[in-house]
Amino acid sequence: MIIAVLGLGEAGHLIATDLAAAGATVRGFDPRVTPPPGVIAASGDADACRGASVVLSVNSAADALDALRAALPACSPGTIWADLNTATPQSKALLGTEGAGAVDVVDVALMSPVPGKGLRTPMTVAGPAAPRFAEILGGLGADVTVLDGPVGTAATRKLLRSVFYKGLAAAVVEALTAARATGLEEWLRGNIAAELTKADAATLDRLVEGSSKHAVRRREEMAAATELLTDLGVTPRIAPAARDLLDELAGNA
Repeated sequence: MIIAVLGLGEAGHLIATDLAAAGATVRGFDPRVTPPPGVIAASGDADACRGASVVLSVNSAADALDALRAALPACSPGTIWADLNTATPQSKALLGTEGAGAVDVVDVALMSPVPGKGLRTPMTVAGPAAPRFAEILGGLGADVTVLDGPVGTAATRKLLRSVFYKGLAAAVVEALTAARATGLEEWLRGNIAAELTKADAATLDRLVEGSSKHAVRRREEMAAATELLTDLGVTPRIAPAARDLLDELAGNA
Protein backbone atom coordinates (compact mmCIF):
# COMPACT_ATOMS: atom_id res chain seq x y z
CA MET A 1 0.00 0.00 0.00
CA ILE A 2 1.57 3.25 -1.19
CA ILE A 3 0.01 6.46 0.07
CA ALA A 4 1.12 9.89 -1.10
CA VAL A 5 0.80 12.89 1.19
CA LEU A 6 0.99 16.28 -0.47
CA GLY A 7 1.58 19.00 2.09
CA LEU A 8 3.58 18.24 5.22
CA GLY A 9 2.52 21.08 7.47
CA GLU A 10 1.14 20.30 10.91
CA ALA A 11 -1.78 18.11 9.76
CA GLY A 12 0.02 16.42 6.88
CA HIS A 13 3.11 15.75 9.00
CA LEU A 14 1.14 14.03 11.77
CA ILE A 15 -1.09 12.01 9.46
CA ALA A 16 1.86 10.89 7.30
CA THR A 17 3.80 9.82 10.39
CA ASP A 18 0.88 7.74 11.65
CA LEU A 19 0.31 6.12 8.27
CA ALA A 20 3.95 5.07 8.09
CA ALA A 21 3.75 3.71 11.64
CA ALA A 22 0.65 1.72 10.64
CA GLY A 23 2.63 -0.06 7.94
CA ALA A 24 1.85 1.92 4.79
CA THR A 25 4.57 3.03 2.41
CA VAL A 26 4.23 6.80 2.53
CA ARG A 27 5.69 9.20 0.01
CA GLY A 28 5.51 12.87 0.87
CA PHE A 29 6.13 16.18 -0.82
CA ASP A 30 6.10 19.73 0.43
CA PRO A 31 8.35 22.37 -1.14
CA ARG A 32 8.87 24.00 2.26
CA VAL A 33 8.98 21.08 4.69
CA THR A 34 11.25 18.05 5.04
CA PRO A 35 9.31 14.76 5.36
CA PRO A 36 9.22 13.26 8.86
CA PRO A 37 11.09 10.04 9.66
CA GLY A 38 9.51 7.03 7.96
CA VAL A 39 8.14 9.09 5.05
CA ILE A 40 9.92 8.84 1.70
CA ALA A 41 10.84 12.24 0.28
CA ALA A 42 9.55 12.91 -3.23
CA SER A 43 10.82 15.53 -5.66
CA GLY A 44 7.38 16.89 -6.54
CA ASP A 45 3.65 16.23 -6.54
CA ALA A 46 3.82 13.85 -9.50
CA ASP A 47 6.79 11.97 -8.07
CA ALA A 48 4.98 11.46 -4.76
CA CYS A 49 1.86 10.14 -6.49
CA ARG A 50 3.55 7.68 -8.83
CA GLY A 51 2.29 4.20 -7.91
CA ALA A 52 0.13 5.44 -5.04
CA SER A 53 -3.26 3.87 -4.36
CA VAL A 54 -4.36 6.85 -2.29
CA VAL A 55 -3.27 10.49 -2.44
CA LEU A 56 -3.95 12.77 0.52
CA SER A 57 -3.93 16.41 -0.54
CA VAL A 58 -3.27 18.37 2.67
CA ASN A 59 -1.52 21.41 1.19
CA SER A 60 -4.09 24.25 1.14
CA ALA A 61 -7.33 25.06 -0.65
CA ALA A 62 -5.42 27.58 -2.76
CA ASP A 63 -2.92 24.95 -3.92
CA ALA A 64 -5.24 21.95 -4.22
CA LEU A 65 -6.21 22.35 -7.87
CA ASP A 66 -2.64 23.04 -9.03
CA ALA A 67 -1.42 19.99 -7.10
CA LEU A 68 -4.04 17.81 -8.76
CA ARG A 69 -3.17 19.06 -12.23
CA ALA A 70 0.55 18.55 -11.61
CA ALA A 71 0.07 15.01 -10.34
CA LEU A 72 -2.56 13.66 -12.76
CA PRO A 73 -0.05 12.39 -15.36
CA ALA A 74 1.55 10.19 -12.68
CA CYS A 75 -1.67 8.78 -11.25
CA SER A 76 -3.00 5.39 -12.32
CA PRO A 77 -6.71 4.95 -13.13
CA GLY A 78 -8.63 4.25 -9.94
CA THR A 79 -6.25 6.20 -7.72
CA ILE A 80 -8.18 7.79 -4.86
CA TRP A 81 -7.49 11.51 -4.65
CA ALA A 82 -8.58 12.56 -1.17
CA ASP A 83 -8.78 16.31 -0.63
CA LEU A 84 -8.44 17.09 3.10
CA ASN A 85 -8.26 20.86 2.68
CA THR A 86 -10.92 23.15 4.11
CA ALA A 87 -12.65 24.61 1.06
CA THR A 88 -16.07 25.44 -0.34
CA PRO A 89 -18.26 22.65 -1.72
CA GLN A 90 -17.86 24.26 -5.15
CA SER A 91 -14.07 24.05 -4.93
CA LYS A 92 -14.28 20.37 -3.98
CA ALA A 93 -16.69 19.72 -6.86
CA LEU A 94 -14.25 21.41 -9.24
CA LEU A 95 -11.57 18.94 -8.17
CA GLY A 96 -14.00 16.13 -8.95
CA THR A 97 -14.64 17.55 -12.40
CA GLU A 98 -10.94 18.12 -13.07
CA GLY A 99 -10.00 14.60 -12.03
CA ALA A 100 -12.92 12.79 -13.66
CA GLY A 101 -11.79 9.80 -15.67
CA ALA A 102 -8.27 9.95 -14.26
CA VAL A 103 -8.64 9.70 -10.47
CA ASP A 104 -11.50 9.17 -8.03
CA VAL A 105 -11.84 12.35 -5.98
CA VAL A 106 -13.03 12.02 -2.39
CA ASP A 107 -14.12 15.03 -0.33
CA VAL A 108 -12.64 14.69 3.17
CA ALA A 109 -13.48 16.98 6.08
CA LEU A 110 -11.34 16.85 9.22
CA MET A 111 -13.85 17.38 12.01
CA SER A 112 -11.50 18.27 14.88
CA PRO A 113 -7.95 19.61 15.33
CA VAL A 114 -5.31 17.13 14.14
CA PRO A 115 -2.69 17.66 16.93
CA GLY A 116 -3.12 14.96 19.53
CA LYS A 117 -5.08 12.71 17.18
CA GLY A 118 -3.14 12.49 13.93
CA LEU A 119 -4.59 9.78 11.70
CA ARG A 120 -7.38 9.22 14.25
CA THR A 121 -8.78 12.69 13.73
CA PRO A 122 -12.48 12.14 12.90
CA MET A 123 -13.04 12.43 9.14
CA THR A 124 -16.30 12.71 7.24
CA VAL A 125 -16.00 11.74 3.58
CA ALA A 126 -18.21 12.00 0.51
CA GLY A 127 -18.14 11.07 -3.15
CA PRO A 128 -18.57 7.82 -5.09
CA ALA A 129 -15.19 6.49 -3.93
CA ALA A 130 -15.74 7.42 -0.28
CA PRO A 131 -16.54 3.84 0.87
CA ARG A 132 -13.32 2.58 -0.72
CA PHE A 133 -11.35 5.37 0.96
CA ALA A 134 -12.95 4.50 4.31
CA GLU A 135 -12.05 0.84 3.91
CA ILE A 136 -8.41 1.58 3.14
CA LEU A 137 -7.80 4.32 5.70
CA GLY A 138 -9.99 2.66 8.32
CA GLY A 139 -7.86 -0.45 7.99
CA LEU A 140 -4.86 1.66 8.95
CA GLY A 141 -6.55 3.12 12.02
CA ALA A 142 -8.36 6.19 10.71
CA ASP A 143 -11.75 7.27 12.12
CA VAL A 144 -13.84 7.67 8.95
CA THR A 145 -17.58 8.33 8.54
CA VAL A 146 -19.02 8.01 5.02
CA LEU A 147 -21.75 10.46 4.01
CA ASP A 148 -24.28 9.92 1.26
CA GLY A 149 -23.90 12.52 -1.44
CA PRO A 150 -21.52 13.88 -4.04
CA VAL A 151 -18.11 15.47 -3.60
CA GLY A 152 -18.71 18.66 -1.60
CA THR A 153 -21.13 17.11 0.88
CA ALA A 154 -18.49 16.74 3.59
CA ALA A 155 -17.21 20.27 2.98
CA THR A 156 -20.71 21.65 3.51
CA ARG A 157 -20.97 20.03 6.94
CA LYS A 158 -17.49 21.15 7.90
CA LEU A 159 -18.13 24.81 7.03
CA LEU A 160 -21.54 24.93 8.67
CA ARG A 161 -19.90 23.66 11.84
CA SER A 162 -17.11 26.22 11.40
CA VAL A 163 -19.60 29.10 11.43
CA PHE A 164 -20.45 28.15 14.99
CA TYR A 165 -17.08 27.09 16.39
CA LYS A 166 -14.95 29.80 14.79
CA GLY A 167 -17.67 32.39 15.38
CA LEU A 168 -17.81 31.41 19.04
CA ALA A 169 -14.03 31.64 19.30
CA ALA A 170 -14.06 35.08 17.70
CA ALA A 171 -16.74 36.29 20.13
CA VAL A 172 -14.73 35.02 23.11
CA VAL A 173 -11.53 36.66 21.89
CA GLU A 174 -13.28 40.00 21.29
CA ALA A 175 -14.99 39.92 24.68
CA LEU A 176 -11.79 39.04 26.56
CA THR A 177 -9.84 41.74 24.72
CA ALA A 178 -12.35 44.32 25.89
CA ALA A 179 -12.40 42.88 29.41
CA ARG A 180 -8.62 43.12 29.57
CA ALA A 181 -8.87 46.82 28.79
CA THR A 182 -11.12 47.30 31.85
CA GLY A 183 -9.19 45.01 34.20
CA LEU A 184 -12.01 42.45 34.18
CA GLU A 185 -10.49 39.67 32.10
CA GLU A 186 -10.21 37.19 34.98
CA TRP A 187 -13.85 37.76 35.96
CA LEU A 188 -15.10 37.34 32.39
CA ARG A 189 -13.00 34.20 31.84
CA GLY A 190 -14.64 32.64 34.85
CA ASN A 191 -18.09 33.73 33.72
CA ILE A 192 -17.63 32.30 30.22
CA ALA A 193 -16.18 29.05 31.54
CA ALA A 194 -19.15 28.62 33.89
CA GLU A 195 -21.65 29.21 31.09
CA LEU A 196 -19.93 26.73 28.77
CA THR A 197 -19.70 24.14 31.53
CA LYS A 198 -23.40 24.21 32.37
CA ALA A 199 -24.59 24.29 28.74
CA ASP A 200 -26.80 21.38 27.68
CA ALA A 201 -29.06 20.43 24.79
CA ALA A 202 -31.69 22.94 25.92
CA THR A 203 -29.15 25.76 25.70
CA LEU A 204 -29.37 25.69 21.89
CA ASP A 205 -33.14 26.16 21.93
CA ARG A 206 -32.87 29.03 24.40
CA LEU A 207 -30.27 30.78 22.25
CA VAL A 208 -32.30 30.48 19.05
CA GLU A 209 -35.75 31.18 20.50
CA GLY A 210 -34.51 33.94 22.79
CA SER A 211 -32.81 35.78 19.95
CA SER A 212 -36.10 36.07 18.07
CA LYS A 213 -38.34 36.65 21.09
CA HIS A 214 -36.14 39.35 22.61
CA ALA A 215 -34.59 40.72 19.42
CA VAL A 216 -35.41 44.39 20.06
CA ARG A 217 -34.01 44.47 23.60
CA ARG A 218 -30.94 42.46 22.65
CA ARG A 219 -30.31 44.66 19.61
CA GLU A 220 -30.06 47.70 21.87
CA GLU A 221 -27.85 45.75 24.26
CA MET A 222 -25.41 44.89 21.49
CA ALA A 223 -25.50 48.44 20.18
CA ALA A 224 -24.41 49.58 23.63
CA ALA A 225 -21.74 46.87 23.72
CA THR A 226 -20.44 48.10 20.36
CA GLU A 227 -20.14 51.62 21.76
CA LEU A 228 -18.34 50.32 24.84
CA LEU A 229 -15.72 48.49 22.77
CA THR A 230 -15.17 51.56 20.63
CA ASP A 231 -14.70 53.72 23.73
CA LEU A 232 -12.17 51.19 25.06
CA GLY A 233 -10.16 51.35 21.86
CA VAL A 234 -11.09 47.79 20.88
CA THR A 235 -12.23 47.41 17.28
CA PRO A 236 -15.74 45.90 17.47
CA ARG A 237 -16.43 43.19 14.91
CA ILE A 238 -18.55 40.48 16.50
CA ALA A 239 -20.65 42.86 18.62
CA PRO A 240 -21.92 44.94 15.66
CA ALA A 241 -22.50 41.79 13.63
CA ALA A 242 -24.71 40.48 16.44
CA ARG A 243 -26.47 43.86 16.63
CA ASP A 244 -27.21 43.80 12.90
CA LEU A 245 -28.52 40.22 13.00
CA LEU A 246 -30.80 41.05 15.91
CA ASP A 247 -32.01 44.11 14.02
CA GLU A 248 -32.98 41.88 11.14
CA LEU A 249 -34.75 39.45 13.48
CA ALA A 250 -36.61 42.37 15.07
CA GLY A 251 -37.80 43.48 11.65
CA ASN A 252 -39.10 40.02 10.88
CA ALA A 253 -40.97 39.67 14.17
